Amino acid sequence: MRKRALVVGLGIAGMSAAIGLRQAGWQPVIVEKAPERRRGGYFVGLMPEGRQAAADLGIRDHLHTRNPPDGGKAWSLNRRGNLEPGLGFLHQPGDPAAVIRGDIEAALWEGISGAGTDDPIPVHFATKPVEIDDTGADIRVLLEEAGVWRRESFDLVVGADGMRSNVRRMVFGPPENYLTGWNAMICAFQLREQVPSFEEADSIISARAGRGAWVFGFADRPPTALLTYRTEDVEEEFTGSRIERLRAAFSDMDDPVVRHALDSLEEAPDFLFDSVHQVKMPRWSRGRVVLVGDAAWCLNLYSGMGATFALRGGAELGRELRKSPGDLGAALTAWESRLRPSVVRHQHLARVKQQLFVPSNRPAEAVRSVVVRLACTVRERRLAKTRAETPTEKGRAA
Repeated sequence: MRKRALVVGLGIAGMSAAIGLRQAGWQPVIVEKAPERRRGGYFVGLMPEGRQAAADLGIRDHLHTRNPPDGGKAWSLNRRGNLEPGLGFLHQPGDPAAVIRGDIEAALWEGISGAGTDDPIPVHFATKPVEIDDTGADIRVLLEEAGVWRRESFDLVVGADGMRSNVRRMVFGPPENYLTGWNAMICAFQLREQVPSFEEADSIISARAGRGAWVFGFADRPPTALLTYRTEDVEEEFTGSRIERLRAAFSDMDDPVVRHALDSLEEAPDFLFDSVHQVKMPRWSRGRVVLVGDAAWCLNLYSGMGATFALRGGAELGRELRKSPGDLGAALTAWESRLRPSVVRHQHLARVKQQLFVPSNRPAEAVRSVVVRLACTVRERRLAKTRAETPTEKGRAA
């Protein structure tokens, strides 16, 4: 008889874990508190580890990528309003795959729907766990589905319900024990159209001390935008109108990127507005409960690695369960030992990357400008060398 696992959350981490469990011979069931599946979303750069995890999960062929040629052009807007060559997210080592969050979730949806198999994974919307009781022999979960309560038994519960995980709260304790504060806010959303006078696939960055505006260009759809700023009072930022909060934060950045982004936000059908945190835990599992993705480690948006590790977490979980089919504790220990060093490294790197997204002060802003100029010079030299070493069409024909 197949072991049953409850996966809480239909995001990237949850669907990845469910597919990994199915690959290990388990029978996963997904519950999602929202009434339907999310679509769309903001820019995600999928790194090589994430692309390999997508292949391991069998969804690579369903994943639509949107990279402009050569990573597209990137521009920086300086304090004088002048444009300079910039360094976009897609220009970093590893050649990230440009997608929106919905592209990854759509590919995973194909995977859990049983594409290429006769084993679809059940999904229950408008459903959430209310109580989790680990008896040692199994784990009993009280579920609420559309106002109706029922109790079911599972061999494993996977909490993939995000940074403010309800599973983590019920099993491991209150969020303040694990959430680290960064005194910063983010707002990510889809632009209706590109910033005027720029090419459709261009990326544009306008970063000042304490504030940053980023536009991420794609090959085949309008860009997405990220507005981020630092604050000493995170709770205050959640009061009143979100848009008015953003306009106040960027009030003295009167440049075309900020103006266009804020005006577009007024018409955006949905957007992400949230405080920035990381999750730091001494252990990601307890008994028959394991946390994955943002619920366990939340690398945060500045790291640029959230989706990559959400995919990798699920793929690695399935791999370790296959290696130790009769010993859940050993499998979870091996899984965490395999992932934790990389997660911790990228959590530390996110502090450095934050200075690229939103410099902490004027000196940091100046250092950032120098670093970006040097990186642009190195990249141009590397591209010129590559072009010089690549045979032309005429040369190949000869």
